[in-house]
Amino acid sequence: MMREEFTLRVAICDDSLCERMKLLEAFKEYDPLHPPECYGCGEELLAAAKNEPPIDIAFIDIYLHDKNGIEIAQNLHEVSPKTEFVFVTTSPEHAVDAFSINALHYLVKPVTVDGIAEAMRRLSKLRRKERQMISFPTANGSNSLFLDEISFIQSFGHAKEIVLTNGKTSQVWLTLVELEELLGSTFLKLNRSTIVNMEQIEHMGTESCILRDGTRLEFARREQRAIRTAYNNYLFDRLNNQNV
Repeated sequence: MMREEFTLRVAICDDSLCERMKLLEAFKEYDPLHPPECYGCGEELLAAAKNEPPIDIAFIDIYLHDKNGIEIAQNLHEVSPKTEFVFVTTSPEHAVDAFSINALHYLVKPVTVDGIAEAMRRLSKLRRKERQMISFPTANGSNSLFLDEISFIQSFGHAKEIVLTNGKTSQVWLTLVELEELLGSTFLKLNRSTIVNMEQIEHMGTESCILRDGTRLEFARREQRAIRTAYNNYLFDRLNNQNV
């Protein structure tokens, strides 16, 4: 089952503590390592949505005491346009209204792990249209990341460590060749154990490059000229695409 890590900020909004805990338990079963934020009313959710990074997906109960959940979702879109929302309720009677304001999904209580997984699948599909994303196996199952959040990847024996632009890391159980096929044209292999996101290169030297966070990555000695040529070609292509 695909799980979103590092990149997703998930929120639950339900004024019933019992219902919040039930949904939280379902999320723990879906992904025990990354619990969602929990809010007891719409105003708390709206206040939290003003903070960075934006909430990626909010699971909102339609029958809230302070406001109708659909109203909260409309207000949420104004506060945080990038936030997708899923309605959670005891009855499907508001489904038409929910999808009329572009709800990502509509779940009837009790919410199951499969329901959460389907909502996340829809979010991933939507985001892939906006930003490229890859999925890969990990020690705990699987993970998905946006390509533009990957800084570089290094191999340590059989383990491959993905270093993100925010400094966090994740281990992946693929070969560098398999990763190269997933990563695409913005990534460049520097040596037998390192792949870099060329968007993160701050300075290109003759034997190494320096990334935006100050990390220095060495080139394979025999591939130094080919690496610099590949990077120059990438910059040239990017410039041409910007001018089209």
